[in-house]
Amino acid sequence: QVRLVESGGGLVQAGDSLTLSCVASGRTFGRFVMGWFRQAPGKEREFVAAISWSDGSTRYADSVKGRFTISRDNAKNTVYLQMNSLKPEDTAVYFCALDRGREIVPRVTAKDYDFWGQGTQVTVSS
Repeated sequence: QVRLVESGGGLVQAGDSLTLSCVASGRTFGRFVMGWFRQAPGKEREFVAAISWSDGSTRYADSVKGRFTISRDNAKNTVYLQMNSLKPEDTAVYFCALDRGREIVPRVTAKDYDFWGQGTQVTVSS
């Protein structure tokens, strides 16, 4: 099993920056993809960004391209989401997830991810 623990959420103003972290523990050997999803009240969980653990290839949702950056630290088993120029519409619970069925070319559908963190709240005020 894999355990994912997110941190770094909070309340910020529009235009501010925030960095989320997700530490993976357990059976994290092998090749996989780690991603970030978010879910706002009354909405479905949506893809934000993902990164291949092996080659570092990334994929982003159109809504965050140019503002968010996903990165990883293999030695620390940690994935980060640097969020700049935050907007009120970025307000959501952000979840870290791991896809064991993929090595590169990250997938964007939540059902493809096998393990999930508990989520961290990000609130952007206008």
